[in-house]
Amino acid sequence: MKAYRCRVCSSPLYFENSICVSCGTGLGYSRAEREIVPVDRNGVYVDATGLIWHVCRNLNLSGCTWLAPLEGGQCFSCALTRTRPNDADVAGLVNFPIAERAKRHLIAELDHLGFVVAGRDAALGGDPVNGLCFDLLSSTDRSVTIGHDAGVVTIDLAESDPAYRERLRGELDEPYRTMLGHFRHEVGHYIQWQLVECAADGDLLSRSRALFGDETADYQTAIDRHYASGAPAGWELSHLTMYATMHPYEDFAETWAHYLHICDTVGTAAEYGLTAVAGVDAFSHFRDLVTGVWVPLSTALNMINRSMGKDDLYPFVIPAPVLDKLDFVASLRPAAGVA
Repeated sequence: MKAYRCRVCSSPLYFENSICVSCGTGLGYSRAEREIVPVDRNGVYVDATGLIWHVCRNLNLSGCTWLAPLEGGQCFSCALTRTRPNDADVAGLVNFPIAERAKRHLIAELDHLGFVVAGRDAALGGDPVNGLCFDLLSSTDRSVTIGHDAGVVTIDLAESDPAYRERLRGELDEPYRTMLGHFRHEVGHYIQWQLVECAADGDLLSRSRALFGDETADYQTAIDRHYASGAPAGWELSHLTMYATMHPYEDFAETWAHYLHICDTVGTAAEYGLTAVAGVDAFSHFRDLVTGVWVPLSTALNMINRSMGKDDLYPFVIPAPVLDKLDFVASLRPAAGVA
């Protein structure tokens, strides 16, 4: 996250701010500028080119602070949501803003890294076949399985409830479980589908299989084996998590999620002066960033958390084979990434 400041009074801002608490100026996030900008009393912002932008219509529904191109319209991030809770689903609507906030955080990071995010609505310039969309479903009235299928990411909004999420984390013996983590992981499946499996470069797929395994292996068989027998002995020597051992798809998605965890946290640390390294672009190889910056930084952050009586911020060990996997997913980043 960038260290945003109010353009009117220079006070620090959070990414989620819709009003500057210091001067009272209305705010909106301009995806084109990647900045928080002031809006007038009607929620309007005019950019340097003369284009008129409006506060997203979902400000009061989901807390969305992004700007939309049309008055009364949705911003880019909200338009990616294909399904949301109905207005009668009180529990779903309570959890909805937390999921949408995580999605906005994800999209902003992908923008910063230069990954192209296309929706599925052709009328909005999207790709109905290869685009990305989200079904944010409420498990208050149905069973919801978090997952990805051909560009459609399904998220269980119940995961927005810390008590529910923590219970599942304990039952599944996971060291980490967050809503943002779910979004990052599931979009990892989308990235693998689009940038590896559908790539014209056959060597890319071969290198992926050499690192993660053959993704054509039967997925249901892998699920049954994993939940019946657990992770294989010695999994810590080659994988980030036990879940990553289940199937090559899950290994890739877990690695991708940690790539984003590391990029975002190191970038935020640089913005706030916690490290002298100027973000992920300071190194030509991602593994060097991990060993030279991330490992000591995450160790320090873990110790800070322990000083407050909390669990480790990053409760993971990164073995040597995972450095190769992280390097691979980092290599998928387009050259247009922003420093």
